[in-house]
Amino acid sequence: MNRFLSSGPVYQNFGLTLVRLILGAFLIYHGWEVFSEEKINGYLQWDIFKGSNGKLMVYLGKASELAAGILFVFGFLTRIASLITIGAMFYIAFIVGEGRIWYEEQYPFLFILLALVFFFTGPGSFSLDSLIFKKRKA
Repeated sequence: MNRFLSSGPVYQNFGLTLVRLILGAFLIYHGWEVFSEEKINGYLQWDIFKGSNGKLMVYLGKASELAAGILFVFGFLTRIASLITIGAMFYIAFIVGEGRIWYEEQYPFLFILLALVFFFTGPGSFSLDSLIFKKRKA
């Protein structure tokens, strides 16, 4: 009980791995829309994407979500995946959503916060990053 109430971590590697996998799965789910012409065309109806670069921006956003999600799931290049996620979700929350993070754009902002966690902590020991970069240190 003392360990549970202490300020120290409890199952930190397992917890980070679980959250990283769920974050990756959500990003893959949203990024998979890059393969749906119907979904892409739906985004192109939004005023912000009606310009000449609209289609490119939508495809880049969805592709970056997909790529970051795959990287998170494998725990590979996790800090790069974090930066990709932060960039894409920042654009969604603050440019597309005009910074309404208390209501409409709360989910993209939460993705930013989760990506920041992995930027600062790394992926945890159950990851490809851990396997690859620990070997290089030795």
